[in-house]
Amino acid sequence: MFFAGYDRVMGSFHESIKPDLIEWIERQRMFFVATAPLQANGHVNVSPKGLDSFRVIDENTVAYLDLTGSGAETIAHLRENGRITIMFCAFEGKPQIVRLFGTGHATHPGDEGWEEAAALFPEYTSARSVVTVEVHRVGSSCGFGVPLMEVVSDRDRLLTWADAKGSDQMPAYWANKNSTSIDGLPALS
Repeated sequence: MFFAGYDRVMGSFHESIKPDLIEWIERQRMFFVATAPLQANGHVNVSPKGLDSFRVIDENTVAYLDLTGSGAETIAHLRENGRITIMFCAFEGKPQIVRLFGTGHATHPGDEGWEEAAALFPEYTSARSVVTVEVHRVGSSCGFGVPLMEVVSDRDRLLTWADAKGSDQMPAYWANKNSTSIDGLPALS
């Protein structure tokens, strides 16, 4: 079936991120990160991400700046098994969904490579890691069921909370709130 103006009606898969998708990804205002533990009864995690926190490094490598949150599921799952999917969906313009399937790892402040990874992004007090993903499969589909929405603005609550706390208090927060996942897997040490 073909609808005029839509070249991705049926899903397609690729082994790398094609240039037209790189351009489209770079225009998106938010994305979702999904990970899961190996244990069958473990909790699958999906996290929305925003702000200026995503970069396409090359056709098979992406990175995002992981900001402090109330949990650390993604980091725990990556430590355990590395599996990750990042999803973008168009909330304006032509409908489209893009999923980046891959394996990832987190680089934390003080780790080798932190300065280089963090330099890709604006400086945020709440930055707790840069997640780098080696993409092995890219899925693109129509997104006809995704609603059209307008962005009013970015929320600044996370940034003002972190700035008020200060970078010197972040490690204590991470130790208290982000040391394990809800399934008890180690996250931030």
